[in-house]
Amino acid sequence: MSYVEVPGAKVPIRMWADPATVEGGAMQQLQNVATLPWIKGLAVMPDVHYGKGATVGSVIAMHGAVCPAAVGVDIGCGMSAVKTSLTANDLPGDLSRLRTKIEQAIPVGRGMHDSPVDPGRLHGFPTAGWDDFWGRFEGVADAVKFRQERATKQMGTLGSGNHFVEFCIDSTDSVWLMLHSGSRNIGKELAEYHIGQAQKLPHNQGLVDRDLAVFISETPQMAAYRNDLFWAQEYAKYNRAIMMGLYQDVVRREFKKAKVSFEPVISCHHNYVSEERYDGMDLLVTRKGAIRAGSGDFGIIPGSMGTGSYIVKGLGNEKSFNSASHGAGRRMSRSAAKRRFSARDLEEQTRGVECRKDSGVVDEIPAAYKPIEQVIDQQRDLVEVVAKLKQVICVKG
Repeated sequence: MSYVEVPGAKVPIRMWADPATVEGGAMQQLQNVATLPWIKGLAVMPDVHYGKGATVGSVIAMHGAVCPAAVGVDIGCGMSAVKTSLTANDLPGDLSRLRTKIEQAIPVGRGMHDSPVDPGRLHGFPTAGWDDFWGRFEGVADAVKFRQERATKQMGTLGSGNHFVEFCIDSTDSVWLMLHSGSRNIGKELAEYHIGQAQKLPHNQGLVDRDLAVFISETPQMAAYRNDLFWAQEYAKYNRAIMMGLYQDVVRREFKKAKVSFEPVISCHHNYVSEERYDGMDLLVTRKGAIRAGSGDFGIIPGSMGTGSYIVKGLGNEKSFNSASHGAGRRMSRSAAKRRFSARDLEEQTRGVECRKDSGVVDEIPAAYKPIEQVIDQQRDLVEVVAKLKQVICVKG
């Protein structure tokens, strides 16, 4: 489908979702965003759903302002995927050992490494800029009382919620490695601090929703936020790169005889801010639950832990600010999913996948998400499908 325009106070709301199927709370959030004085455009992805301040699945373009709650608290959250030389025929019948090895290499949930991962020991890891990155930590840590030791030990860890590590097979029987994670606790702490700072500023006192508080360009508060924001986005990118390096090492060891090789890693943020130019104007584009889909850009759009995912290539549609969805999108809240489904339901819906099937991850059950095929179909003018993947292992925190 192409987009549908819904009238908004300052800008039209371009929707790649059927407005009739979007819950009322999410539609109200979109209308609220469209009232912001600094807004120049608003695009809504087919995986849109209710969030904090701004919906998940929205692309907000503003001139001279940025809303930290519209970035989300997991700054830089995103995906990485890589195609391997392995095929389905190389896999053992029982995948439980491989899942265990992945979980041993990559801490999940609130876990962290006993000591920081040395990127120099990871095969092919790009270490350029690594020392400079950590050299900038003191400037970031001014915002929150946060120990660098924890940030370094959490580098290369998964987290919990909808974050995952997967071992997948595509329609040609090629094996892919895929993962989803963000900036861990340091990103959350920085986001919450700056959201609080923005809410205190005088120009935000008359907004329809205090969670839409913004920073304005050429102010000390904006400068401080941009510094911390871009550092956290870089942290998230490094975090995924280290996890992928650890993951690849596991696969090399477990399939030693196959002498596994890997294609270049595809990586994309889906909670972040980018400086981009449209119609002759420099804009700050916030993607909250959306990926960049400029012409030729590779992206990753995952479904749920029992359905599958898509590798896509952007078509460069400027009406969406060169964006596409970041996943299937939830169709019910975590609490609603826990009330409605049981561990037995989860086991049924993840049949054939080596993964956790206990009550602790029922909120991630496939039925809690929108159908990924439908979400892909609604954005055929934003991306083209490169590969469809089906997971055979899914690691959750």
